[in-house]
Amino acid sequence: MPHLAAPASPPPAPNFMSNAREAASSSPPSKRGRRKAVVVVMGATGAGKSRLAVDLAGHFAGVEVVSADSMQVYRGLDVLTNKVSLHEQNGVPHHLLSIVDPSAEFTCRDFRDHALPIIEDILDRGGLPVIVGGTNFYIQALVSPFLFEDMSEDTQGCTLSDQLDDIGLATDGVGSGYEHLKEIDPIAAQRIHPNNHRKIKRYLELYATTGALPSDLFQGEAAEDKWGRPTSSRFDCCFLWVDAELHVLDNYVNERVDCMINAGLLDEVCNIYNPGAVYTQGLRQAIGVREFDEFFRLYFTKKEPDEIKAGMLDLHDDKLKSLLDEAVSQLKANTRRLVRRQRRRLHRLNKDFGWNLHHIDATEAFQCKSICMYLPRVLNWPALMCSFPSYAMYILLGTTGDSWHVKVIKPCADTVRRFLSNDTTLASKDCSIDGGGTRLASRELWTQYVCEACDNRVLRGAHEWEQHKQGRGHRKRTQHLKRKSKIKSTSSEAEV
Repeated sequence: MPHLAAPASPPPAPNFMSNAREAASSSPPSKRGRRKAVVVVMGATGAGKSRLAVDLAGHFAGVEVVSADSMQVYRGLDVLTNKVSLHEQNGVPHHLLSIVDPSAEFTCRDFRDHALPIIEDILDRGGLPVIVGGTNFYIQALVSPFLFEDMSEDTQGCTLSDQLDDIGLATDGVGSGYEHLKEIDPIAAQRIHPNNHRKIKRYLELYATTGALPSDLFQGEAAEDKWGRPTSSRFDCCFLWVDAELHVLDNYVNERVDCMINAGLLDEVCNIYNPGAVYTQGLRQAIGVREFDEFFRLYFTKKEPDEIKAGMLDLHDDKLKSLLDEAVSQLKANTRRLVRRQRRRLHRLNKDFGWNLHHIDATEAFQCKSICMYLPRVLNWPALMCSFPSYAMYILLGTTGDSWHVKVIKPCADTVRRFLSNDTTLASKDCSIDGGGTRLASRELWTQYVCEACDNRVLRGAHEWEQHKQGRGHRKRTQHLKRKSKIKSTSSEAEV
């Protein structure tokens, strides 16, 4: 059984946010008499977002892609982060790729501040901005009328530790931060996961520098009517959600990791490897860096300087082979987990925040079993996939009756065409109504559930809890606990 934290009554929205909300939602109307039109392509890793964005340029003039990927924005690790190559861009301008130093921190606020001028410039030139990426919080930063980071004043010469010391809170470690936040603002503590150390740090920094409770920014009118709602966006957004069945995405992710290994992923990670590196900031946060830490620690102790990177895949040491296999397996597993997190987030944006996501099922376009079995015999398929993955996918899908065009490109192009013609059938649905027609209470977005059956796993909001209950792992654990409880009860009765 889960246990819920006691709900707290929402405090009134602070007055200092009113001007920010008005400024964010008062962008000048376009010549068509409405907010400026922007297309947003969303989806999980491996769903084909980048390919679709380039394909849309063949149907609409002036398309320019703005990347919303938290790792592709950094310079380096082009293979690992699956950046769109110049060949794959097919002449379509791409923005916000490889612009940030690998060691720098790049927040949602930084993305918004970089992306907005680019989008405005594209619109001023009569173009069509297409926002593409799997970092949903980046995209939400463009939609939301304000971010709590806007309230965090930059304090020169004063670190977070200094600020917390000033208010009597010692930083004994990352684990203590959540406990500090619970003492200061239990409402905000309910909203985030105890392991989300970055957001915990930001909430504490906000309180230390301004004295404002973080929960004040997400409660009351701001949370119910403004924050994260597309109706409050500075742009008129057409959201395209490219998706596929989970097992199809899992298979594609596994194959893509193998291709990345063959394309030089290990060389990339080797170039930035540092035994004392911190994996919680900058480019080293990327999935696929931390996983190889143990492998490289042993690799560098066994290899001579002139042997480094020479035949990294041609290993003769059994221990190194084992560590490499484990790292690759972990990379695949973590990427599959990322896919699930991204899909859960998209479901939540669609259901709880009223984002009118136009769902495009690309499953049929991905299912090419007979072609997959035949093409490797007639083409150097691994090399093609590694060098030009999107082009390889184009060949693969083109040989199956152009299912990618029929099932993905055409419905997306039709949706965007109706959107640009101001078709009222594409109007955003009521963000306060779920699929069953039931009004969602605002507290359901804040309630924190703790599943005792699953090692006290923390779930945020009713939607995440319902999704978790339907999961196979949860059902297996609850059944196991019921059987264990029944056996224990029977033994107790026998003793009596």
